[in-house]
Amino acid sequence: MTCHEAGRMLDAYIDDELTPPEATSIRDHTEGCAACRQRLADLESLRRLIRVVPYYAAPNRLRATVAIAPKRARVTPTALAWAAAIVLAVTLGGAVGFRARQTMQATSLMAADVVDRHVNALTTGRLFDVRSSNQHTVKPWFQGKLDFSPPVADLTAAGFPLVGGRVDSIAGRSVAALVYQRRDHIINVFVLPRGDRTATDDARTIRGFHERHWIQADLSVWAVSDVNDRELSEFAHAFVTGSR
Repeated sequence: MTCHEAGRMLDAYIDDELTPPEATSIRDHTEGCAACRQRLADLESLRRLIRVVPYYAAPNRLRATVAIAPKRARVTPTALAWAAAIVLAVTLGGAVGFRARQTMQATSLMAADVVDRHVNALTTGRLFDVRSSNQHTVKPWFQGKLDFSPPVADLTAAGFPLVGGRVDSIAGRSVAALVYQRRDHIINVFVLPRGDRTATDDARTIRGFHERHWIQADLSVWAVSDVNDRELSEFAHAFVTGSR
């Protein structure tokens, strides 16, 4: 079972809607996959949060009106207003919870994909399509290869020299991958147009790799590396400041 297959089934797993063999497959997969185990934990946390949302009972006045009203009796405007307010509150609460759940799941899937592409670049040795420490060489190289212009910062003074870039692919979409270095550690920065599905910021650790995500202008930026968590936070701050 792949992470994408597991991701599509996690909602049903949480709600006990899978067959026993499917549920067993999910359990087996999450035991060996830290990313999917984190997604499952996120979903379970959201489920617990929804359960503690305050319950709003119908007002006594509305209950009495409904109980004594004849079938063809005219419902008062006040009763209709109360009923509409209750329906609206329930609908909005459900919609907010559903959107939050979708955002958490989409962010977890994207974070896992980012780490996968980082590991792939390291293991295959394809880190660069253009190798240069000059931002004025790397940034123009992307012209005509992508439908957006990624920010490229010179972070040498901050201790994170630029070493190159490439065009990569995440979730079937071409993205810019900028490569920075911290001593012997590689930092991959994936840049793509902003989408509405993922959270505006994120920080997590997947399979020993630290990840940072933020929105910069109209672009979504994901940084991943095996540098320590503090240094990756320093890098993210330097990147935002240096690419303004």
